[in-house]
Amino acid sequence: MQKITKPQTVDDLKKAALEVRKKLLKLCSMQTIHIGGDLSVADLMTVLWQYQMNYDPQNPNMEARDRFVLSKGHASAVTSFCQAAIGCFSAEDVWNEYATDEGRFSMHSCNLVNPYVEVSTGSLGHGFPIACGMAAGLRLKGNNTSRVYVVMGDGEQSEGSIWEAAMNAVQQKLGNLVAIVDFNGLEADGSLQDITSLGDIAAKYRAFGWNVCEFNGHDIAAIKENFDKLPPADSTKPTVFICHTLKGKGVDFMENQARWHAGRITKEQYDDAIVELEAKYAQEGAQK
Repeated sequence: MQKITKPQTVDDLKKAALEVRKKLLKLCSMQTIHIGGDLSVADLMTVLWQYQMNYDPQNPNMEARDRFVLSKGHASAVTSFCQAAIGCFSAEDVWNEYATDEGRFSMHSCNLVNPYVEVSTGSLGHGFPIACGMAAGLRLKGNNTSRVYVVMGDGEQSEGSIWEAAMNAVQQKLGNLVAIVDFNGLEADGSLQDITSLGDIAAKYRAFGWNVCEFNGHDIAAIKENFDKLPPADSTKPTVFICHTLKGKGVDFMENQARWHAGRITKEQYDDAIVELEAKYAQEGAQK
């Protein structure tokens, strides 16, 4: 498998995030996927997988690796394309195998068929406590350099298991645990505010004893900076990123629309969305 050079600069990461979005839209023109939440977390996942994580695609069971848990299970497609970008497999594999009987990729990640998946995704609220257990397990093994990253949605923050895990992580002094909340304000049934308002979620995590970083989840420079400033993995206080995002980010007709929690786009919609993404990327570059 060809050695892939990871992007290191903010500009490189912006370009990488653009490519991830384009690949997601191509898949969405072929299959129904959870496109809204994939797009909202695409920038965060790009920086996490292509810049931050210590992970060797040639050796996915390497003991010294960082671990990743997708508690926000519907973001399986963006996870797969970010893994493809570092050489775990190809984007063509994802397009060809997605939602097929023998394929490794579907609406939920499954470690029974994909060795690059640490934990199969399922009911929301379960990935976070599993990640806490993995972080505690690393401590018991004497591994003080690896981290566990877990990506959650904002809707699942209303699950009781989330807050049991949050308390446990502080009690166990799991400074090797980094939780990332994709806070786009929408879930499958509509506005978070109308269904289960979370209030000041950052204040809640602070009250539980977490190190809290709150920022724009589409600002690549801010994402990179917050990863760069993480306390060492052997520290004693877990960290949570509260990332303010927009569901469907990058595609005007999808942005902030619960309708696009999941769906499939037409060829015309795909073509228009790609033109829009390229134009926004070029405009941002011209404004520097």
